Amino acid sequence: MLNTRLFGNELVKRGFTFYSGVPCSFLKDFINYVKNESNYVGATNEGEAVAISSGAALGGKKAVVLMQNSGLTNAASPLVSLTHPFRIPVLGFVSLRGEKGIQDEPQHELMGQITTRLLALMQIRWEYLSSNLEEAVRQVERANAYIEHNQPFFFVVKQKTFEKVELSEQESSGNRNLRVITKSKQDDVPTRYEALSVINALKDRQTIQLATTGKTGRELYEMEDADNNLYLVGSMGCVSSLGLGLALAKKDKAIIVIDGDGSLLMRMGSLATNGYYSPDNMLHILLDNNAHDSTGGQSTVSNTIHFVEIAAACGYVNSLYIHSLEELEASIRVWKQTKGLTFLYMKIAKGSSEQLGRPKIKPYEVKERLQTFIGEGKPDGDREAKYFAEPRPGYNNRQREIRSSGT
Repeated sequence: MLNTRLFGNELVKRGFTFYSGVPCSFLKDFINYVKNESNYVGATNEGEAVAISSGAALGGKKAVVLMQNSGLTNAASPLVSLTHPFRIPVLGFVSLRGEKGIQDEPQHELMGQITTRLLALMQIRWEYLSSNLEEAVRQVERANAYIEHNQPFFFVVKQKTFEKVELSEQESSGNRNLRVITKSKQDDVPTRYEALSVINALKDRQTIQLATTGKTGRELYEMEDADNNLYLVGSMGCVSSLGLGLALAKKDKAIIVIDGDGSLLMRMGSLATNGYYSPDNMLHILLDNNAHDSTGGQSTVSNTIHFVEIAAACGYVNSLYIHSLEELEASIRVWKQTKGLTFLYMKIAKGSSEQLGRPKIKPYEVKERLQTFIGEGKPDGDREAKYFAEPRPGYNNRQREIRSSGT
C-alpha cells in the first residue's frame, strides 16, 4: 500500500495545495490526509467539485479534484465544457469501484467497466495510481508536466491503494446571517441588459465578473468585453462554484458572480457549499426571468422557489430581495464597502435583442487574459498544443497511447 502522508507530501512539494471533492471509501485515507494537512473544500456533487477546483486554478492554485467513479458522469459536463474549452488544468483522483474480478455493489458494475474509457473519450490523460511510492512519485512528475501546461490529468485509484490515516477533529462553520430582506413591494422587472448595465458600471480594477452561460454572458460581452470578465460557456449551473474557487484563491479580488434561474436550479447544492465556506469577497447575483431564455424561452420552476430564504438558510451572510435597478446599485455599493458573502435576487423580464451576438474571443483566450489581469498568466495555447503533439524524452508516443488506453 501507498504511504499516504509521504505521497501527499510529494504533491505539496509540487504545489498541489487546493483540493475539492466528494468522499469515496477507496479515497477516504487520502481525503483524511488532505483535510488534516491542506485546503479541502467539500462539494455536494462531483461536477461542483470540478468547478470549484477550476476556479482555484484560475486564481493560480494547483488544484485537485477527488471523486468516486460513480460521480465521474456527474463531473462530465464541467470536464468537457469548462476545463476543456477554457484549458483549465485540474489534477484528478477517481476511484475504481466495480473493478473486474473484485466483489462490489451492483450499482458499480457498469461504471467499473467504463471508467477509463470515459476518461479517454473526454481526452483526459490518466494512469492507474501505483501503490509503490517510488513509482507513484514518478507518476506525479508526469502528471505535473501536464498540469503545468494547462492540461488535466487523472489518477485512477484501485481498492486498498492508500495506507490508513485517521481524520483529525473537524471544526464546523458558524456562519450567521446579518441581513435577510424579502420581497416588500412591486417588482420593476427591468431587462437583463439594464440590470447588467448597472452591475458593469460599478466594476473597478479590483473586480472580476463571472457571467453564467447563455445570454447573460453574451449580453455582458456585447456591453463591454473586458479583461476582468469571464463568459461561461456550457457547464450550466457551475458559475457560482467557479466563483467560490476563485474567491478562495484570490482573496484580494472582488468576485461578482452573475447567475440565472435555470442555471442555479440545475446545481442548487452549490448554495450550501458557498454558504459554508463563505468567502467575504464574493457577491452572488441571481437574475430571474423564470425562463430558459437561450433555448426558446421555456419556463423554469423558479416561480415556486424562495431563493432569498434558501440562500440565507444555506449560510449567506446577506441575502436580499432587489425590487429595482436603484436598489441593485445601492446594494452593490454597500457590498463593496462592507463585503461578506452576499446574495442579491432580482426579477427581470424575458427576452433579449434579436441581433444579440456571441463572443468572438475563444474561451481559453478569455481565461488567459483574465489570468494576466490577476497576475497568474499561463503558457499560451499554441505552445501547449505543440508540447503535447511532440514526443518527449522518456515519454514517447507509444507510452502515451498505452497510458491513455489503460492497456
